Amino acid sequence: MSARAPAQNTDFVSQLDPIWAALRAEAQQAVVAEPLMASLFYGAILNQPNLESAVIHRIANRLHHTDMPAELLVQALQTAVEAEPELGQVFRADIAAVLDRDPACGRHIEPVLYFKGFQALETHRLAHRLWHMGRRDVAYYLQSRSSVVFGVDIHPAARFGRGVMIDHATGVVVGETAVVGDNVSMLHGVNLGGNGKEHGDRHPKIGSGVLLGANAKVLGNIRIGDCARVAAGSVVLRDVPPCVTVAGVPAKVVGEAGCANPARVMDHVFADYVNAGADI
Repeated sequence: MSARAPAQNTDFVSQLDPIWAALRAEAQQAVVAEPLMASLFYGAILNQPNLESAVIHRIANRLHHTDMPAELLVQALQTAVEAEPELGQVFRADIAAVLDRDPACGRHIEPVLYFKGFQALETHRLAHRLWHMGRRDVAYYLQSRSSVVFGVDIHPAARFGRGVMIDHATGVVVGETAVVGDNVSMLHGVNLGGNGKEHGDRHPKIGSGVLLGANAKVLGNIRIGDCARVAAGSVVLRDVPPCVTVAGVPAKVVGEAGCANPARVMDHVFADYVNAGADI
């Protein structure tokens, strides 16, 4: 078992950094509840000085490989956070998003330790910073390992806003020139891809507050308007206005988004369809 974590002023930490304080408190409770996993809780959280280090060490250990061991990954990832300290606040926003939107998540500790959607997204955020620092081989390596370990393939140049949740995550693919806004939710199998072999700006632009259903495909340099909803299994080939629902292959507008913030509400059901009593 790792050495015990140094004591912290809990009240002060809770006021200054409530998400980090919650993670530590949950890890301490987990040590008592599941002592066989104590080394994980200490190594990943309780022995780390802050949330940024906790996320970095967890990702590094998940992506560990003989080509680039965890110790070297930690060094590379720390340089990314040092170059962009705001990443720490983005990590916190993403943790809060998962806790708010995923009914399977009951603690802050769960996305950090277990949920590959969160881990893949934060891996991408760190790779994106390294990409813009000119460390493209490391960024590509992180993309490659994330694809193998998490089943998520996001080009390091793709841009993501904060407060994003990728639920389940298996099969998510995001292309090089894609842009994802703030407070977006997407499920497994989402593809933000191109529609050919053209070069340049060729991938989708996803507005803020958008909900992308499971296996939705958004292809080409098109825009999904703020707070729109893309139904599961849809193939979107044209711009989508804000605050509507699109569905089908190819996708068409089938109604309003159903609420002011579909990404947070996470409602995938078409109310009109259900109320009409349509056969399945």
